[in-house]
Amino acid sequence: MSHSATSRALAHRWRARVLVLILCACPAWAALADGSPQPPSLLFPELFDAVQSSTIYPDSKTFADAIPTRDPVAINAAYRVERVTAGFDLRAFVARHFDEPELAGTGFKTDPGRNVCQHIDALWTTLTRGPDDAKPGSSLLPLPHRYVVPGGRYREIYYWDSYFTMLGLEASGRHDLVVEMVENFAHLIDQFGHVPNGNRTYYLSRSQPPFFAAMVKLVAQKDGDAVYARYLPQMKKEHDFWMAGAAQVARGSADRRVVRLPGGELLNRYWDDRATPRDEAYREDVETARESGRPKADVFRSLRAAAESGWDFSARWLTDGRSLSTIHTVDFLPPDLNALLYELEVALSRGYRAAGNEADAQAAKARADARARDIRRILWNPKRQYYMDYLWREKRWSDIVTAAGMYPLYFEVATREQALSSAGTLRSYLLRPGGIVPTPISSGQQWDSPNGWAPLNWIAIQGLARYDEKDLARAIAWRWVNENLDGFRGEHKLVEKYDVEGKGPARDGEYPTQDGFGWTNGILRALLTPDCQVTAP
Repeated sequence: MSHSATSRALAHRWRARVLVLILCACPAWAALADGSPQPPSLLFPELFDAVQSSTIYPDSKTFADAIPTRDPVAINAAYRVERVTAGFDLRAFVARHFDEPELAGTGFKTDPGRNVCQHIDALWTTLTRGPDDAKPGSSLLPLPHRYVVPGGRYREIYYWDSYFTMLGLEASGRHDLVVEMVENFAHLIDQFGHVPNGNRTYYLSRSQPPFFAAMVKLVAQKDGDAVYARYLPQMKKEHDFWMAGAAQVARGSADRRVVRLPGGELLNRYWDDRATPRDEAYREDVETARESGRPKADVFRSLRAAAESGWDFSARWLTDGRSLSTIHTVDFLPPDLNALLYELEVALSRGYRAAGNEADAQAAKARADARARDIRRILWNPKRQYYMDYLWREKRWSDIVTAAGMYPLYFEVATREQALSSAGTLRSYLLRPGGIVPTPISSGQQWDSPNGWAPLNWIAIQGLARYDEKDLARAIAWRWVNENLDGFRGEHKLVEKYDVEGKGPARDGEYPTQDGFGWTNGILRALLTPDCQVTAP
């Protein structure tokens, strides 16, 4: 057998093993989703493997989002018959049976006469979707109300993106759309027990940073505390999702998203209920697992858990700080996630009180207070004077300073002394000419230097301001706004991330930098006054 033939045979056997892994995961998926719609990898298992393992689509997400033009059963039957015929053309087969999805925002034409605020306000309409119609076999989970998508390949709602988009919608006077988006998230929680990563079937096995309580707070700031009571059932369901397994998890072990430390402290980690390649990055995940030399399921799980964190991908999760094949996200207790869950527990207390249930309000407050104590005790690194990821198996802090360490300031978990020290650490490690970087490491991953991201800059700006660290907050705000405006003046568009260290384009990750772009628009709009001038915290 020739070398090329041997390589093809090995590749075929490897894909076959991955396909078996996916099919074997079906019972676990059914137990998780309990009748939820299947993702494309399970709806079209053999065809999906063939297409995603090929180079028909450079972006694996394209086929995951493609819309079948026939019943999936009929498509699968046709594929099994046709694939063994002479001259079978996989690309032509897919073109006959699926409609390729469009990029979001491609029809928008920039008016050079508009300032950036007018540009953003006009773009909201272009990025607005819904209400959705259900399409048989589509991976899109239909939503009953309007919502804003990020743009580009991101043609669906995303959980944590939406909070930062909502901040800009409020600044644009679009409170109506903010309320509709919160209603959509409440609908997803009612239907699936949690907010998935996005409204796609292939996102159902994981969530994203849980900002629902922060969204409720945003609406309540305008509509009053009755909003907390209105969304109390959904906040409770979301809390149950993140805390599933807490009652039985033993000390020094984990169960899904909860970890109980040897001292009895209970904190959370990122996780995914499936351990297979992601539908939207199938070929890439298969290759990463192959290169790792580790158990494939462990690699797939941590890749998926990193996607749940929103930081996909970063040296933050990598053993060697560089190679994606060393990813081990599930071994970290992150300050961002645990600060968000503290906010959820505080919101639950407010919701119970607004509903007239003082006993449960006090119980929720006690849970929030206990989590705050554990965050301050476990996730605060006294040597670095900063909140850091904690490796719970190794009983030590990560060596990497990350922008996630500002979340305890944003949600007011940190002490005044910790906030002061955090400001110094951030200035030393993360501050750059155009804002802050996620980590000081240049790994080649997109959630590392030299890239800057709107949500992380906002969290740092507002977190510092809440502890009266106004000078640093203002410096970051001015740098970030000017970074955005420089790009807008040059290209009349806003993109998802920026190179905040120099003047070049942002470093790509597993896909090219997208424009649109939901959360960049949102945070920039929130940092500008009504007459489009920079506002300082």
